[in-house]
Amino acid sequence: MNPTRLFDCIDLQLEKFYKEDMFAAKGEGGIWHKYSTAEVKDIVDRLAAGLFHLGISGHDMSIERRDKVAIISNNRPEWMFLDLAVQKAGAVLVPVYPTLAVGELEFVLNDAEVKLVFVSDQELYDKVQSIRSKTPTVQAVYTFNNLQPALNWREIMNKATTDTVAQYVSAAEKVGYEDIVTIIYTSGTTGTPKGVMLSHKNILSNVIASSEVFTEFCTQADKALSFLPLNHIFERMVTYIYLFNGVSVYYAESLDTIGENLKEVQPAVFTTVPRLLEKVYERIMGRGQELTGLKRKLFFWAVDVAGKYEVGKHQGFIYNTKLGIANKLIFNKWREGLGGKVKAIVTGAAACQVRLLKIFSAGKMPIMEGYGLTETSPVIAVNRFNEKNRKFGTVGTVIKGVDVKIAEDGEICCKGDNVMMGYYKRPDLTAEVIDKDGYFHTGDIGIMVDQKFLKITDRKKEIFKTSGGKYVAPQPIENKMKESPFIEQMMVVGPERKFAGALIVPSFENLKEWAKQNRISFGTVHDLVRHPAVLEMYKHVVEEYNQQFNHVEQIKKFELCANEWTVDGGELTPTLKLKRKVITEKYKDAIERIYD
Repeated sequence: MNPTRLFDCIDLQLEKFYKEDMFAAKGEGGIWHKYSTAEVKDIVDRLAAGLFHLGISGHDMSIERRDKVAIISNNRPEWMFLDLAVQKAGAVLVPVYPTLAVGELEFVLNDAEVKLVFVSDQELYDKVQSIRSKTPTVQAVYTFNNLQPALNWREIMNKATTDTVAQYVSAAEKVGYEDIVTIIYTSGTTGTPKGVMLSHKNILSNVIASSEVFTEFCTQADKALSFLPLNHIFERMVTYIYLFNGVSVYYAESLDTIGENLKEVQPAVFTTVPRLLEKVYERIMGRGQELTGLKRKLFFWAVDVAGKYEVGKHQGFIYNTKLGIANKLIFNKWREGLGGKVKAIVTGAAACQVRLLKIFSAGKMPIMEGYGLTETSPVIAVNRFNEKNRKFGTVGTVIKGVDVKIAEDGEICCKGDNVMMGYYKRPDLTAEVIDKDGYFHTGDIGIMVDQKFLKITDRKKEIFKTSGGKYVAPQPIENKMKESPFIEQMMVVGPERKFAGALIVPSFENLKEWAKQNRISFGTVHDLVRHPAVLEMYKHVVEEYNQQFNHVEQIKKFELCANEWTVDGGELTPTLKLKRKVITEKYKDAIERIYD
């Protein structure tokens, strides 16, 4: 069959590669509960018919009239059941981050005029209930977990009748390739969240084009572990790649159990973001620091060898022999920690440190870094499994069906079936980012390397000018300095100031170990980051990396922060990007000390 809607993945699986574990998740007693393709079809069909019974449909199929259904939940099979069922009913799914502030949640529910809300647990149920009086369009709130006296999602399936099944089947047939499927609200790092409208065409074209990348190493016998939020288009689109290609999807219990779940599931692939990879790497290096004698020497020798790895380049017999030994003695244990069967790791949302790309790739855990935005469904470019189409420091080659051009000011612009329908109710904002020729302006600055690979150099809005009129691009500086084992997070500051400064969050685990080795006593972390010896050590670290940048880009002064930046703390977006305005406001006193 030739799929034209996302929900066609079910029929395609039934036709080409029936799965006993289309989806799987941990249930009671720690047992993995698996859903076959046939079970998924039955659940989705009954859920769609039940939604239709409740009056949820596409009505006249216009964007405005289609009913909107919101979901606020962790990753689980029920998430995808609802996604597929809402599509079949002709309605529109509005995914919401569980971490979204109450005020933003109220805005989203009202802006989208949501009729039904689905939540996973008690905390989120209470969160929605607290604003029910301010969200008049919301008719009911359903839960995935069994909560009293809340309505449970399974009750909807029980409402399916012969008539509603026939009605929903008729409605599903009317859903076309160009029809809207979802509205995804941006995280709102600046201003009010914008609702990105994506159609079946937008996402499915991206699924088909990106599938070519995945099928280079993935087969229908493989499993994937899912833990990045499905609320984000990256994980959601990739899930459809799995479904259309017969890869089983297993859902991690939480971010805290990823290590355990990797060993249980033994996936061939998983998607992640650089921040999570950095944490994995830091934990591994921390264990390496604890080793003694020959084991410790071998560990760091292997890491050093891997750090010299170059993709797609013959590095000679001696180097290959060393790498072979490193893989046999050291990196095999790293691979076992990821389940032992990982063929590739796919990362996006932010720039990944080249050091990590080299070390993991050398250890036979290739990281395929890609690039895109919610507005582009999301993939624009991605590094391939085939080393000829992979280059460290770039986001890879542009996928089929996407046309990329670099504007005169360096901004990356793209055109293709993957580009959004527009911002919901905001034609003015749509016109600002999609030009008359149909090119979407990404807001990112980039270049083409070797006339083949796309390289992101910075975020257009994040580049700032010093008081001397010189431009500074923060991201390359931050990414390079975060290669230090002592720097966990960093934000370059300095708009309209005399020089570039930085807020630095130390890697507290490594810093405490360093303090112990240097016999530095301290009471609290706050005391530690103000210790003269610590400040002097960080001065040397910064000065070492400064040598790789021109005078204007060099960090002249810095402040060490005593708290890690988190999503819950408000400093990071749900995809773990810096909320620069929030951090600037929170640390305004520290920034002023930099420029005293």
